[in-house]
Amino acid sequence: MTPLSRRDLLARTGTGLGVLGLAGLLADDARAADPLAPKKPHFPAKAKHVIHLFMNGGPSQVDTFDPKPELTRRHGQQPGAAGLKTERKTGPLYKSPFAFKKYGQSGVEVSEIFPEIGSCVDDVCVVRSMHTNIPNHEPGLLLMTCGNTQPIRPSMGSWLTYGLGTENQNLPGFVVMCPGKPVVGPALWNNSFLPGVFQGCHIQNLDPKRVIDHVRNANVGAGTQREQLDLLNQLNGIHKDKRDGDDQLDARIRSLETAYRMQTDAQEAFDVSREPVKVRERYGKGYFADACLAARRLVERGVRMVQVFYGSGQPWDDHGNIETGHRNKARDSDKAVAALLRDLKQFGLLNETLVLWGGEFGRTPTSEGQNGRDHNNHGFSVWLAGGGVRGGLAYGATDEFGFAAVENKVHVHDLHATILHLMGIDHEKLTYRYSGRDFRLTDVHGTVVKDILA
Repeated sequence: MTPLSRRDLLARTGTGLGVLGLAGLLADDARAADPLAPKKPHFPAKAKHVIHLFMNGGPSQVDTFDPKPELTRRHGQQPGAAGLKTERKTGPLYKSPFAFKKYGQSGVEVSEIFPEIGSCVDDVCVVRSMHTNIPNHEPGLLLMTCGNTQPIRPSMGSWLTYGLGTENQNLPGFVVMCPGKPVVGPALWNNSFLPGVFQGCHIQNLDPKRVIDHVRNANVGAGTQREQLDLLNQLNGIHKDKRDGDDQLDARIRSLETAYRMQTDAQEAFDVSREPVKVRERYGKGYFADACLAARRLVERGVRMVQVFYGSGQPWDDHGNIETGHRNKARDSDKAVAALLRDLKQFGLLNETLVLWGGEFGRTPTSEGQNGRDHNNHGFSVWLAGGGVRGGLAYGATDEFGFAAVENKVHVHDLHATILHLMGIDHEKLTYRYSGRDFRLTDVHGTVVKDILA
């Protein structure tokens, strides 16, 4: 007589009620074991989602959000002792070609190239005292996205989904939109030593039919695909049982399941053509505008973090001509960013969505060549909105020319600590044991900037 397994015994006795109870327990176990299932924060969170608008290349603080009247008065002169070492040889002080204007009830000054963002300034906190380690793109990009100048460490989006999971299991928890690749490439949204399921999903093309290549099966229907996937999962499960701790295999199994569910949800979420014409017109045209609109649609659907790179390479890297380069990129992005802020506010999402705008560093107040600017890591600006941040605030300051942060200095580690805090995470407790050490996004640094919290 063939012995019965415990599962068979439960199924054959008590009209099968035992197996129903087991199924419920297994379902609970499955939810508990799902690394992307929503998790409780360390303490009550101000924000649930992050949208990082990354102006890769390094926008100039003195031409965007940090006006310097003394720079205008001393235009053409040498900076003297205020001058700091830059990556390349630079010339005399170079005034901003743009006028600044006070906006909103708060009166925060914003460059003329961002009139739409300026109109939203009462919801914006400009941090004018940022500083970072090195004036080079590669380490600067890595530090801003991954908390370390050396590759490869987990990105901020990977840490957030590792710590908090995501609210929509039919979409990736961490989405990256970039039409191509920045200088460092996929290392900027990698999972590194965190489980592979936390890697960012890179979207290059926002055409709804091509948004995620190879995710739709044109040859068989959904029912047949479900049967095939169930069989494949069974085989993979048998394979996995013999290989405990195989993170790559586990990530592949989960990615197949997510890809199946994404065939409908992802196509719909990224299809901005479903929005009314008036809404699309508010954002403008082009990849960045569509990506900002898609970012709103993604956080509406529970995606934990959305990162929008302005473009491939390092588009804000205006060594040659600040006036033309920055004006054109601002014209291309100003409407979209402001429309995103207004929509989030109108739909009641801004309070729970933290928006971050900025690059990996700033630019020098001295000229490079005739009218360009070199990289500057000593002082630059970023801004945040929503998600528990005080609006209508200009925090910190650089020196009289805009070379270096001198008041209420904020390092990138401090920025990361503050973002995690707003998401309900103690940055010192969000750790992962790897190679005999507990790693974290902020390494062994970082202080929450409490003065900018609402």
